[in-house]
Amino acid sequence: MNRVKLLLIRFINSIPQREIQHFRGAIIQAMGSANVLFHNHEEGGFRYSYPLIQYKRIGGNAAIVCVGDGTEVIGDFFSNCNFDIVLGNTPLHLEVFQIKAEQVLIQVWDDLFSYTLRKWLPLNQGNYQEYMQLESLSEQCAFLERVLTGNLLSFASGLNIHFDQEVKVHITALEDVRTYSYKGIRMQGFDIQFKSNVSLPDYIGLGKSVSVGFGVVKRTIRK
Repeated sequence: MNRVKLLLIRFINSIPQREIQHFRGAIIQAMGSANVLFHNHEEGGFRYSYPLIQYKRIGGNAAIVCVGDGTEVIGDFFSNCNFDIVLGNTPLHLEVFQIKAEQVLIQVWDDLFSYTLRKWLPLNQGNYQEYMQLESLSEQCAFLERVLTGNLLSFASGLNIHFDQEVKVHITALEDVRTYSYKGIRMQGFDIQFKSNVSLPDYIGLGKSVSVGFGVVKRTIRK
C-alpha cells in the first residue's frame, strides 16, 4: 500500500497570501542550508522534484505541510530555530497551535473523490498559448483536465508512487480565474472543483509553485 507520512504544522500567526514567499524565505534563513528539503536547492542548482516541505496560508494563518521525507527533517526546524523570524522587514515570533501527524493512503480507487483546488497554476510558457487558442469551454476544460492528470502523476512520482490503474480526473466547476504575480512573473491561477479516483490528503499542493502556497487541495466529500 502507498502510505505516506504527512505532517501539518499550523501557527497562530496570521499571514496575507502575498507574504507566503517571505514566510518561506524567513524559515530558510533561520535554518541556513541545514537541509535541501527546506529550500529545494542543491549545490550547483535547483532540486527538480516535488517539494516535500510546503509553506502555506490555511484559514488565514501561516502553516507548513511536510510530506514523506519532509516529515523527518522538520525536526531540525524545532531543534535549531527559536521561532523568531523576520517576515519581510518585520520581526515575528511564531507560535504553534496545531501539529497533526498522520499516514495517508495515496492510491487509485474504483470510486471518485471530490476536491477543491485553490490558486492552481496549470499554465506555463509551453502551454499558455495553446490554452488561449481554445475557443470553447469544453475544450478548455478538457485541456485543464489533462494538465491536472499530469500534476497528479508528478505528485505521485515525487513520492515514488506508481499507479497500476488509469488515473481519472473530471473538473466539475470552474469557480474563479485570476492573475497572480510570483517572482515578477504574472501567472493565471484557477479555483476549481474536481473529482478523481486518486485519494489525496488535504492541503498538499498540485501544479506550479506549490512550495509557496499555490495549488492547495482539499477534499469536500469524505468516502
